[in-house]
Amino acid sequence: MRFVHTADWQLGMTRHFLEGEAQPRYSAARRDAVAGLGALVADTGAQFVVVAGDVFEHNQLDPRVVSQSLEAMRAIGVPVYLLPGNHDPLDASSVYTSALFRQECPANVTVLDRSGVFPVAPGVEIVAAPWRSKKPTHDLVAEALDGVVADGTRRVLVAHGGVDILDPDPTRPGSIMLSALEAALRDGAVHYVALGDKHSRMRVGTTGQIWYSGSPEVTNYDDIEPDPGQVLVVDLGDQPSVTPHRVGTWRFVTLRRPVDDTRDIADLDLNLDMLPDKDRTVVRLALTGTLTVTERAALDACLDKYSRLFAWVGLWEKQSDIAVVPADGEFTDLGIGGFAASAVEELVAVAQQDDESAGDAQAALALLLRLTAPLGGAA
Repeated sequence: MRFVHTADWQLGMTRHFLEGEAQPRYSAARRDAVAGLGALVADTGAQFVVVAGDVFEHNQLDPRVVSQSLEAMRAIGVPVYLLPGNHDPLDASSVYTSALFRQECPANVTVLDRSGVFPVAPGVEIVAAPWRSKKPTHDLVAEALDGVVADGTRRVLVAHGGVDILDPDPTRPGSIMLSALEAALRDGAVHYVALGDKHSRMRVGTTGQIWYSGSPEVTNYDDIEPDPGQVLVVDLGDQPSVTPHRVGTWRFVTLRRPVDDTRDIADLDLNLDMLPDKDRTVVRLALTGTLTVTERAALDACLDKYSRLFAWVGLWEKQSDIAVVPADGEFTDLGIGGFAASAVEELVAVAQQDDESAGDAQAALALLLRLTAPLGGAA
């Protein structure tokens, strides 16, 4: 028996930094990753799909999101089993019990809406541990496994949340205990553990039978999610085997660069230029260094150019530290005089101070250089 393990679709997700048409394209990509599982199912011969929690971003969704998501699930073409997670728990406002969901839910979609066993095929079962609130008061996995014993049935445990060895917090009653998972595998009560919650693909423990699939489309930067955009194809044989398949098309990249002169800016320009699929790439820049006002204007011009090409590009303020120091004579060849020249001299003096007003003065001088570039030659 072969199936697809995926999780954390979080359909309806938005990213606050995406502007204009980038946000709709990102939302569409998340749905496309779901609908595209149909081709993967056909290519691999998978017989069903399990989604280990957080199918939706939350329970209060635009009806269009619900309808389009269900249509994407219909396109998969094989049974799809949805586990409610912490983002979309089975509480009083659950999307899964809404009139719209029930009316439009395709025949191939089953919500794992109770703790315990769901039959999948002769000799194959799912053991489900759905969330009923955002903060469980007990171990949902232990509840789901209660009474499940080895009897020759092949079983997949589908659960959501942090495993204790990864998220050690003795005060969290809903933590998943690795020892309990390994005991269930060792005893033959279950044969594979499909986990959700971590958005990056990850094996847990040493059995090779406990996995986080990660999200099929990236949700965070590469320092948080080193291996997103994948789903797992699982062969549920005597010794289950797991094969990752990349389905995501977006990237959230962090670039750390020193910027101390025009050569560093040119190097940054080259690195940004070489990144492929710019319309599906988000770039967070951690830049540190000291620049003249002219050089800072050149950096701003560089970032302005790429802001029109990438889904988003900008400074990571918490990790960036760029000092701007006006160079001697930097504003003597602008071709302006009189009152304007006196104002520039005053801005230069303020920009050289070590206080909050210096940043505004530096920004004003950088803008001046950009506006007068055709006359003075500043880039």
